[in-house]
Amino acid sequence: MRSFFLSLFLVLATSFASAQNFADMSDAEAEAFGAAVRAYLLDNPEVIMEAVAVLEQRQQQDAAISDSDLVAQYYDQIFNDGFSAVSGNPEGTIMIAEFSDYKCGYCKRAYPQLLQLIEDNPDIRFVLKEYPILGEESVLASRAAISVLVNEGDEAYERFHDALMLENGPLTELSLPLIAEGLGLDSSKMMETMNTALVTQMIQSNRTLGQQMQVSGTPTFVIGNQMLRGYVPLASMQQIVDETRAAME
Repeated sequence: MRSFFLSLFLVLATSFASAQNFADMSDAEAEAFGAAVRAYLLDNPEVIMEAVAVLEQRQQQDAAISDSDLVAQYYDQIFNDGFSAVSGNPEGTIMIAEFSDYKCGYCKRAYPQLLQLIEDNPDIRFVLKEYPILGEESVLASRAAISVLVNEGDEAYERFHDALMLENGPLTELSLPLIAEGLGLDSSKMMETMNTALVTQMIQSNRTLGQQMQVSGTPTFVIGNQMLRGYVPLASMQQIVDETRAAME
């Protein structure tokens, strides 16, 4: 909060005395300047809101630049790690990745819209990054899903992933095998694989990548060179896909 108001003061100070060299002010001049700024703000409080808007805009621009840099730095690990499930068009040119958690309500809300986006855009290559950060059930569900991927391949994984995203009940060592069996999957083999070093390493790799990219919540999307933190409605995702496609032409 203190840094916010300091930044705000600097924005205001610049607008009031952009031509003034503050380093050359004497103590008396600095005190007089501060009093003048205070008096002006008391008479014109709307200036504060204008300055806040400018500051927020600058912070958003800085964050966008930082996120783009992160995507560029970790691009191959995001889209070509060699173990994350790929759906949509494996040869697609529009790259989308999602850091997702099976206990995340906003991930579940975004899920049908994401499926629609992929269906509407046959040039999307979608990569799902298992990113369990919401507790023990999240970790168990991710371990189960990755086990299905390792044992039975992409198609089985997609069906299991779909079931978990639509499941509103508990995800436990009792419920997960039942879900797998309902889909005709090998639940025994899934349970045997869940706690192997390979599955642990996959989850840890995603966690390390997420930490490096400052992913603190789910869903987090990467579309092209943009990172979107949080739920994004279908229309907004489609707009970004269109802009990404246009930039490639």
